[in-house]
Amino acid sequence: MKASVRIGVLFGGPSAEHEVSCASALGVARALADAGHRVVAIGVTRTGGFRLVPDAVLAGLRSGTGAGRAIDDRLTVTGPAVELRAGQRRGTAAVAALNARGAVHAELDVVFPVLHGPYGEDGVVQGVLESLDVPYVGCGILASAVGMDKVAMKRALRAEGIPITPQVSFDAETWRTVDDPEKLVLGLRRPLFVKPARMGSSIGISRVAEGDDLAAAVEQALRHDTVVLVEQGVTGRELECGVLGGWRPVASAVGEVRVAGGWFDYQQKYFGDADPMVVPAPLPDEVTERTRELSVRAFAAISGWGLARVDFLYEEATGDLYVNELNTMPGFTAHSMYPKVWAASGVSYREVVDRLVALAFARHAERPAGVRPGTAQ
Repeated sequence: MKASVRIGVLFGGPSAEHEVSCASALGVARALADAGHRVVAIGVTRTGGFRLVPDAVLAGLRSGTGAGRAIDDRLTVTGPAVELRAGQRRGTAAVAALNARGAVHAELDVVFPVLHGPYGEDGVVQGVLESLDVPYVGCGILASAVGMDKVAMKRALRAEGIPITPQVSFDAETWRTVDDPEKLVLGLRRPLFVKPARMGSSIGISRVAEGDDLAAAVEQALRHDTVVLVEQGVTGRELECGVLGGWRPVASAVGEVRVAGGWFDYQQKYFGDADPMVVPAPLPDEVTERTRELSVRAFAAISGWGLARVDFLYEEATGDLYVNELNTMPGFTAHSMYPKVWAASGVSYREVVDRLVALAFARHAERPAGVRPGTAQ
């Protein structure tokens, strides 16, 4: 995009990924400012309230590099309490004061929800933005909800013939009433990965090897959700690929995550001293192309729009490639894979966010009039 627009960057939120979102938002806000756009930063508190970040905090954004140095280099949820409501012009949103007069601070042409995890990446905030009839970056309600829910995601991938690892799922009530926990994972070989169905950034995930306590891992997952997914572990390489686009999305270069301890946990993702990511991944050309092709197919399987990062497990010994999951609002920190794989594809961080804003406008423009608020007959 070339024309300057006023972009609301939503960040923070009630989820356990609050700090990750704040770090991602700094990079996005800097890149948008570098591209000449007017940035309005709106922090979401842990209880769901909105705060308008003061202009003074944003004044120096262009002096940044386009991405925070680490997770502790981030925007902060601060400022006066505000609300989002429909703007005076159709297709805009107003940032208004929470007082009797309700003075409007800014009108937004588009919203960039840099929110990770529940309430931000699962269709909730997307529903709010749809009701305001304002363009927004990223996947819509359906794709966000399916992408966030690992159980629903696996069902969508399986329905499209996309390879996934063996897995089972169960809810908290089933777990509390089963007489033998091992009955719930019959047929799966250890190691197992026990995950909350709706959480990201490896939060609440445990690796369960032979002799490990399955019950403790399930209880850990249940702290974050009422549904648990248990997957059979794969001894292989962790690959990641970015998808960018609308009706005809394209895939990026493929990256690889190389970590100690067997898997890429929260600590290594955001607080590790060494960069574990290798971009592009050293792979046979056939594997690289298969990864990119499966990434686009997986994106289509959940009806994605805008962006996603698709994570894979690759067994070199057998040549098997499995889609592990999709992340519909991947991290944008300096430690994040999504900007790195696109940079390796010749698309800069700034160009990525600029394209995403253009895609937000494109999707909004294509919405049938009958599904827009205030247009029903």
